[in-house]
Amino acid sequence: MKKLLVITVLIIITGGWLFSQYWYYLPGIISRIVNPVGEFQEVTWQQGPTEPSSNDRPPNILVIVVDDLGFNDITFYGGGIAHGTVPTPNIDAIARQGIHFTNGYAGNATCAPSRAALLTGRFATRSGFEFTPAIPEFAELTAGDGYLAENAENYPPTETLGLPGSEITLPELLKDRGYHSVALGKWHLGEAEGFRPLDQGFDEFLGFLSGAALFLPEDDPNTVNSKQDFDPIDRFLWPNLSYAVRHNNSARFKPDSHMTDYFSRHAVRVIEANRNRPFLLYLAYNAPHTPLQSEKADYDALAHIPNHIERTYAGMLRGLDRGIGQVLDALEANGVADNTIVFFTSDNGGAGYVGLPDLNKPYRGWKISFFEGGIHTPYFIRWPERIPAGSEYDSAVAHVDIFSTVLAAAGVPIPGDRKIDGVDVLDYALNNPRPLRRPLFWRSGGYKVVQHDGWKLQLQEQNGKTWLYNLNEDPTEQTNLSESHPGRLAELKE
Repeated sequence: MKKLLVITVLIIITGGWLFSQYWYYLPGIISRIVNPVGEFQEVTWQQGPTEPSSNDRPPNILVIVVDDLGFNDITFYGGGIAHGTVPTPNIDAIARQGIHFTNGYAGNATCAPSRAALLTGRFATRSGFEFTPAIPEFAELTAGDGYLAENAENYPPTETLGLPGSEITLPELLKDRGYHSVALGKWHLGEAEGFRPLDQGFDEFLGFLSGAALFLPEDDPNTVNSKQDFDPIDRFLWPNLSYAVRHNNSARFKPDSHMTDYFSRHAVRVIEANRNRPFLLYLAYNAPHTPLQSEKADYDALAHIPNHIERTYAGMLRGLDRGIGQVLDALEANGVADNTIVFFTSDNGGAGYVGLPDLNKPYRGWKISFFEGGIHTPYFIRWPERIPAGSEYDSAVAHVDIFSTVLAAAGVPIPGDRKIDGVDVLDYALNNPRPLRRPLFWRSGGYKVVQHDGWKLQLQEQNGKTWLYNLNEDPTEQTNLSESHPGRLAELKE
């Protein structure tokens, strides 16, 4: 009897210790029980007309949004990951064959609000989608001693946090113009019914609803993993993410390849299916967001990179650029390249928690912060019929402008029943060239930022801290002018 009691006590103690160390595994375990992942399924896309719909059809729209790309990840700017030894020729070609906006900005410094701004043309705060949804368990692990349990009291289910249905999205407005709209990849604008892509105007969807996914099963022989044991975010992701997608509103199922390759191949098929009608393809890759998983062939091709983290990350970029090249080739092969507007951008800057110091070089800061490293992103548009190759424009443009630029190109009026913050940047850059002078705003709770005429103020209401920079002279934000320019500080605060 005593032996049984001792064993019971030891089991309780051991179980308690295991729970205290690995409690954050529970969300993933529960998710896989409640929402299991099925086996691979073939996906069939709706087929458009067999002949072109008309000779004067509006342009096709391809919006490529990559995830957590660092400003210094691509070689277009003369740098690139691993000292520029991993070329990104296909991404670079979008800029060289079209227009490069030297001061392109994300809608926010984190994933979800940026996507909301892009699809609605409104600063995310206007739509009430100011924060990236996260479950309390994630906040508890990543905040450490700074976690306040009372803040999680009555926290709504994460899947109910999404872009409000009252917002008008790009695909909803393009529908009356005859567009067929497809979303591929990461959604992150709500998981519950009413928030999903088909509820927000898209005709078809293939991807995942949450903020991240595994690129391949962790033990797949075709993947090389890099686990960042120093990073609490990474420690949370590995046990809780799934290797899974949905087609439209289907149950989850496994893809059949690395996620980047999977989305690229399906983007090609979407273009083939819709070549004879106007289409919007919102191609939202999850690379190079963590968890870091490179295809083994890409990793093996980069043996010159000694750092395992950097080599894995660079392998992901190599696969991303290759996939984008396949998509651009599909436009040519299907005879629609000249009349397709291609946008390329990232949802925010590179993440500091990856552990690679130069991702956003030369800019200061990281994803989550509103320093330039968090929000200054590549911003390219290619449209061979209308945009001269090698064009540039220096005024600040942002994700909200993609909305208005697309509508203008498609001949669709801007909604008149709400404030739209974006403008048609091609009108300012090419049609009637002139500087674009309007304020850009970012907010995350008490952390507020405004940029106007090259001056940028960051204000932290919690402690009254301010950072004021003249980006015209100090684009990397080295000299805080808050004390030396009180007039400008007061103007931008107002």
